[in-house]
Amino acid sequence: MNFLKVLVEKNIISEDDHQYILTEAGESGKSVEDILRDKGISASVIANAKSEFLNIPKYELGDREVPFETLRYIPEESAMHYKSVPLDVKDGVLEVGVVDPENIEARDALNFISSKINMPFKVYIVSEDDFQKVINSYKGLTGEVTKALGDLENEFAGENVEVVADDVISKSGTAQVNIVEDAPVTKIVATTLRYAIEGDASDIHIEPLRDKVRIRFRVDGSLSTSLMLPIKVLDAVVARIKVLCNMKLDEKRKPQDGRFSARIDGRKIDFRVSTFPTYFGEKVVMRILDQQKGVQKLDDLGFMPEQLEMIKKAINKPYGLILISGPTGSGKTTTLYSMLNALDRETQNVLSLEDPVEYNIEGISQSQVRPEIGYTFASGLRTTLRQDPDVIMVGEIRDKETAQLAIQAALTGHLVFSTIHTNSSIGIVPRLIDMGIDPFLIAPTLILGMAQRLVGKAYEPATVSIPVEDSIKAMIDKQFADLPQEFKSRIPKAVDIFKIQPTPDCPKGTKGRQGVFEVFEMDKELERLILKDATEPSIFDALRKRGFTTLKEDAIFKALQKQIPFEEVSTL
Repeated sequence: MNFLKVLVEKNIISEDDHQYILTEAGESGKSVEDILRDKGISASVIANAKSEFLNIPKYELGDREVPFETLRYIPEESAMHYKSVPLDVKDGVLEVGVVDPENIEARDALNFISSKINMPFKVYIVSEDDFQKVINSYKGLTGEVTKALGDLENEFAGENVEVVADDVISKSGTAQVNIVEDAPVTKIVATTLRYAIEGDASDIHIEPLRDKVRIRFRVDGSLSTSLMLPIKVLDAVVARIKVLCNMKLDEKRKPQDGRFSARIDGRKIDFRVSTFPTYFGEKVVMRILDQQKGVQKLDDLGFMPEQLEMIKKAINKPYGLILISGPTGSGKTTTLYSMLNALDRETQNVLSLEDPVEYNIEGISQSQVRPEIGYTFASGLRTTLRQDPDVIMVGEIRDKETAQLAIQAALTGHLVFSTIHTNSSIGIVPRLIDMGIDPFLIAPTLILGMAQRLVGKAYEPATVSIPVEDSIKAMIDKQFADLPQEFKSRIPKAVDIFKIQPTPDCPKGTKGRQGVFEVFEMDKELERLILKDATEPSIFDALRKRGFTTLKEDAIFKALQKQIPFEEVSTL
């Protein structure tokens, strides 16, 4: 092991150490590398010394993950036995990382693999740490799917089976859907679902590209690529998902919706599935609905005390309309479920119309609308009114007819919850008027309006505390300049705030999401204003005098309380 001389020349070890290490290795049977690491010399330094001595370039893996296409060239068992791992393919050459380039057996094995795959290879030295990272990739999502793809290759290559369109079709023409638990396609789908659940993903996107299939997970509102598959497995993967959802296998020209349930790690998980025809094939998006997480309590959603008080007051009223606004994915449904869960469902008849039903709440009759058969929010609302309801939840007010029926239900003694698409809570009133609802109907029925967004929660290891400097104070003072003095005492006093400082395990600087809200309740003054001048500026001025705060201001409160990094304020 003459590379030790390089370490001596660089004064990393002494000549005495050199002799001791050689003696110790001969007597104890331990490897020279293990003895060096015991002396506190890093794997990277050892690899550098080998690279310099043998004149073989060193490969730095860094944060890069080896893709599944590359891992397939060397099986996991061979990689571990010969301490040789595939790293990349460039210009038709397989780049291989080895821990010990002088291992003759490893060289012979690489020559054999090269002849088998008909591809030359180039050797690089890798550190023990980088070697272990690649080995761990075999065991992760990429590795598990790689094994399944290897089995699928054999299936594709079989003489009696061909993959056509939607299913595995035998030569005799009989459809044979692969639903055996250890079938390769089933393994690919099941492994993808499991890793999405373990990674706290809310959605799985399976997207065909020109020559690949990209699988992305949405975590904390952001999509990131988790896996790339060969394009030829797309039809088989989509067919497997369609089988789970009882979708039409032969319908690829128009979108389909479905759902299925699976038990993963002892938990019942529901998946809401949507297919979408694209130029390169069908795209599949699966929304993950974890029943174990259940419905959150209102107190745990992050409302300010005065906001929570208004909400609890409204949901305990016998009739009226409560509307939540916000874009898709802003957590409106979660808030609606929390409100419904806070109701007395024992003495009240609570019905809901949803698209789709995401979580089951005990004591509520939940129904999924189906527009394709004429069962819409509007037609469903008419039906619910014949069911002797006390409380009705309508998933979304999308059109004039649904809005009119919701208003009518609120006028006739029912408490109605729903959502609507506007940019702010104040925009709810003008939006209803745009839909054709008369202001004299909105004033007596709308009892609570609110808007919400989701922002990233502070993850302390990926943040750093900074003082609230003059520039931040000036921004805050400007934001709250028109807030009456008696309400400015609500603004939290803070000496420092969190600023994002990314770490390797959390490059975004946030983990999880936090709601920010704006809430207003109806009163006589606001009713009169709506009848006279129902514009957003006039409504805002009237509410501001009563201490109304906006979404951005709620985010500032939470940043000053170090619940979210200050950068999240600028997203609103």
